[in-house]
Amino acid sequence: MGKYAEDARELLELIGGKENIGAVSHCMTRMRFVLNDPGKADVAGIEGMKAVKGSFTQSGQFQVIIGNGVADFYNDFVAVAGVEGVSKDAVKQAAKKNQNVLQRAITAIAEIFAPLIPAIIVGGLILGFRNCIDSLYLFENGTKTLAEMSQFWAGMDSFLWLIGEAVFHMLPVGICWSVTKKMGTTQILGIILGLTLVSGQLLNAYSVATTAADSIPFWDFGAFRINMIGYQAQVLPAILAAFTLCYLEKFFRKITPQVISMVVVPFCSLLLSVVAAHFILGPIGWKIGSAISSVVYAGITGSFKVVFGAVFGFVYAPLVITGLHHMTNAIDLQLIADYEGTMLWPMIALSNIAQGSAVLGMIWLQKKDARAQEVNVPACISCYLGVTEPAIFGVNLKHMFPFICGMIGSACAGVVCVAAGVTANAIGVGGLPGILSIKPVFMPMFAVCMAIAVAVPFLLTAVVGKKKGLVTGNRAMERVPEESGSQEGSGVSGGSRDENMGKGEAFRAFLDGMVIPLKEVGDGVFSEGIMGEGLAVRPENDTVTSPGAGTVIVMMEDSRHAVGLLMDNGIQLLIHVGIDTVDMKGDGFTYLVKQGERVSAGSPLIRFDREKIKKAGHPDVTVCVVTDAGEAENIRMLTGMRGTANETEIMVFE
Repeated sequence: MGKYAEDARELLELIGGKENIGAVSHCMTRMRFVLNDPGKADVAGIEGMKAVKGSFTQSGQFQVIIGNGVADFYNDFVAVAGVEGVSKDAVKQAAKKNQNVLQRAITAIAEIFAPLIPAIIVGGLILGFRNCIDSLYLFENGTKTLAEMSQFWAGMDSFLWLIGEAVFHMLPVGICWSVTKKMGTTQILGIILGLTLVSGQLLNAYSVATTAADSIPFWDFGAFRINMIGYQAQVLPAILAAFTLCYLEKFFRKITPQVISMVVVPFCSLLLSVVAAHFILGPIGWKIGSAISSVVYAGITGSFKVVFGAVFGFVYAPLVITGLHHMTNAIDLQLIADYEGTMLWPMIALSNIAQGSAVLGMIWLQKKDARAQEVNVPACISCYLGVTEPAIFGVNLKHMFPFICGMIGSACAGVVCVAAGVTANAIGVGGLPGILSIKPVFMPMFAVCMAIAVAVPFLLTAVVGKKKGLVTGNRAMERVPEESGSQEGSGVSGGSRDENMGKGEAFRAFLDGMVIPLKEVGDGVFSEGIMGEGLAVRPENDTVTSPGAGTVIVMMEDSRHAVGLLMDNGIQLLIHVGIDTVDMKGDGFTYLVKQGERVSAGSPLIRFDREKIKKAGHPDVTVCVVTDAGEAENIRMLTGMRGTANETEIMVFE
């Protein structure tokens, strides 16, 4: 038995025994458990163990933080427990059993839309720009738009719709592809399935509300007919159809002999999934939409309209996720016809503003995170111009709390809007320019509602985000004592340091890039300093180098994403590339050293592929923590500047 045998026995008992272990693995610093009954684990007892630095539960996994010795601890644990270790991917799959239905649904949506976010952002900017030139009546006393005044802009408006239609109307194609990619089935079949949902042979989904029932085209099968309706911009029918295709393909691949599988599997799975999509799944989506529209119509005109305003304001953004929000157009048209205006559309515009304001809160929170701002800023702009998908899918759902803050702000604005009877003349731009579609008598009150939709989500997002440690503003130097002489935001690099620091030793940058405090990493273990004090670098290159002279003492051959060093001065460092990159199982990572090898300052340690990390959905921020200070004293972290590998001093000590 190894040196952790007694600790392993204690952990086994505290975790609920062998029978409570569904799966177990480890990464560079943590034991990862999937427990059959998480309630049996004595968390307080586990965190009280000498060998344990802390614990937490994430994505259905119970993780126990051990530190650099986790590999030896793991070996002793599986020997004592008499269990078989499994891969990290197997643990991840097993952990889904501990997630509730809502968590699984949110995870699935996030995984489906992650590859689509770049296209959605482009489409959002295109549609936002088109809204400005073809929907704002700013010329000739408010009677004409820019497109009506200029043939050039009219042509530009028409041309840009080529891109906008491809992104949003044809969105089911991308969704079906993404689902098949996620499920590991044939992606070209997913693309074809998506194309059958938006084919030009079908009545466009946007035209259904204005088409008479007897004018809707149909397939005539003799005994029955099926309406030929498209599902442009619809999310729910596409997701249901795509998962049906995936499970059919897996089923037929399992039962079909290999010799004929090339013909039978794609033919049967695609044909049946298309039939299911148009005969069953698509109509079900429309039925759900119709039911929601009926509730909206009754609520907006009933005795409890203020309550409805709060509820509708709160739930409208989630409806955008499913694509069912397009059904509100029919209700708007009916309200305009019956009451010479609509009280529903103003709340929709306010919901868009609220989600954009939540993104505005993220812009403030992440003001010095250039990579995040590449998504945040265009998403906020397009949302304020009435296109919410980039904001919802690209930012708010990614962090979740901004999405909820936006929903709360929308509900508050919706209450005031309905109580005041704010009415729009017509459906307009669903963002800040939406005020131009409001009846003049209600414009001042709608302006008040807009202010609520801006202020409430922004403030809530800022407060919640600050508590979560997401602020990347004026805290970049918080770990540097004032006497260090460092200047926040100075961009100092190259290794110079103020003489007031004394004549202590220093470690130099291990990557090129912005040097940030651990609080800005966004990982529960590293950010809270559980593994030790340290800092991180947002990398601009792909090779990690040694910050000083020492020996390689810890490596992970299966994942190759981290390395432990014993420096010549006795300090132990852990350098960890990316967050949760252990899930990549070494894909994109290459060790440039061996365990026990001597290294000097600047020696290459790990080479990694930043694009692969990004495509896997992980941040590539690289962490360096002091796991054992040895005899060193007064260790200080120098952050808030751009570092140059093997030049810029980032850590000083005596």
